[in-house]
Amino acid sequence: MRLSKGRKQPLTVHHLNQLLLVSSVVLLVAVVAVRISSRSGLPSLLIYLGIGIAIGQDGIGHVSYDNAELTQVIGYAALVVILAEGGLGTKWSEAKPALPAATALALVGVAVSVGVTASAAHFLVGLEWRQALIIGAVVSSTDAAAVFSVLRKIPLPSRVTGTLEAESGFNDAPVVLLVASLSAAGPVEHWYVLIGEIALELVIGAAIGLAVGWLGALGLRHVALPASGLYPIAVMAIAVAAYAVGSTAHGSGFLAVYLASMVLGNAKLPHWPATRGFAEGLGWIAQIGMFVLLGLLVTPHELGDDIVPALLIGLALTLVARPLSVVACLLPLRVPWQEQALMSWAGLRGAVPIVLATIPMVRGVEGSERIFNIVFVLVVVYTLVQGPTLPWLARQLRLGGDAGAADLGIESAPLERLRGHLLSVAIPDGSRMHGVEVGELRLPAGAAVTLVVREGASFVPLPSTMLRRGDELLVVATDPVRDAAERRLRAVGRGGKLAGWLGTDGSQAER
Repeated sequence: MRLSKGRKQPLTVHHLNQLLLVSSVVLLVAVVAVRISSRSGLPSLLIYLGIGIAIGQDGIGHVSYDNAELTQVIGYAALVVILAEGGLGTKWSEAKPALPAATALALVGVAVSVGVTASAAHFLVGLEWRQALIIGAVVSSTDAAAVFSVLRKIPLPSRVTGTLEAESGFNDAPVVLLVASLSAAGPVEHWYVLIGEIALELVIGAAIGLAVGWLGALGLRHVALPASGLYPIAVMAIAVAAYAVGSTAHGSGFLAVYLASMVLGNAKLPHWPATRGFAEGLGWIAQIGMFVLLGLLVTPHELGDDIVPALLIGLALTLVARPLSVVACLLPLRVPWQEQALMSWAGLRGAVPIVLATIPMVRGVEGSERIFNIVFVLVVVYTLVQGPTLPWLARQLRLGGDAGAADLGIESAPLERLRGHLLSVAIPDGSRMHGVEVGELRLPAGAAVTLVVREGASFVPLPSTMLRRGDELLVVATDPVRDAAERRLRAVGRGGKLAGWLGTDGSQAER
């Protein structure tokens, strides 16, 4: 497999029409594939890879594509969008308790996984140490998108979901730096120098990400934009800027974009549901485009000799390296063995390993084509094995329960002249706010329910008005009590009228 160096052909309107037609068909097929994957239990990434292979040179489309350098650039851009979407959806209330475990897994866990997997690649498959270490580093990054696409219908303890999600956001940064260092020309630096450089880049990236996220949230909360559709664009622009600034400052851009997005996602920004939906749509487009392109890059008839090595390395990674890294990091934190077992099996590999496998190809590392093929086979095979069995394992370990009360959808719009906020609250079917009277909400002074929209009709509620599922409320709150009013609304949505006794945040009722 080599980089494409053919003559550039002029792009005509006819070519553009063909490109748009193919792109739209691929997107529609990918959207339908999401429905199929949700029913079958398979992560959608496998279907996207299959689409790329199907239209590739060995498939029905016979499209010849071998530009690893372009794939790496597009893959990096897609990872920035995916990490931004993941950070925006990370709840600080769930991530904070899981922060020590996630940080340990992203640093110590990655080191353990790299060492064990590289040893297996060297002694079992016979790869040189440099190639073995590159493979060990490439496959040591987990993919939360693959995990939660399978477990979206099985509610798990917040510590498990928070740990897996934060780990996937944190471990991309050290793995990218490690793979780039191992793929560089010349001898590898002393291990302590390499560790020091990685630590410095992580610190720089974290500092820039937190700073950019805080400044961006501060600006968006105090500047009223003329249209609600501008808020999602501004949020994504701030997240991408965090990556660019972090990378330019020789820090970890991936960690910067994830932390900046997490700050923005927990900052109670105006028009948040619209922003969340916009980011989720961009995340889906990034995943579809990246996986289809990776499927095009692979040459299926060249994979035969690398299937057995991929299976052996995958066995070592899945049954030895991942469990050892989880136990080494979580046993000192006294995490229950059931949660350790689930997190050991939930180390799905997805987009990041395949994209990272293009780095040694672009840099001309000897045996890089074999590295890419082994990683590709490993990701596909073990995602097929682990993905469908994750829900079953969660039930066997009694970590999946009945779905809790559905959370409220709350959208905020700033009222600059009144120094307040207008909250739009939607009561979903599973909310425990159903049957609660307006007076029983016990909102803080300075907040009030001003309007109720029910079945297309609106009216001003009385304190005795009973709320129903499907209602939409307009709540006006002044700046000082805005956050307290939203916390109270969410608490009642989870715990009902007794939320004050079950916990002001509704967490006791949720458990």
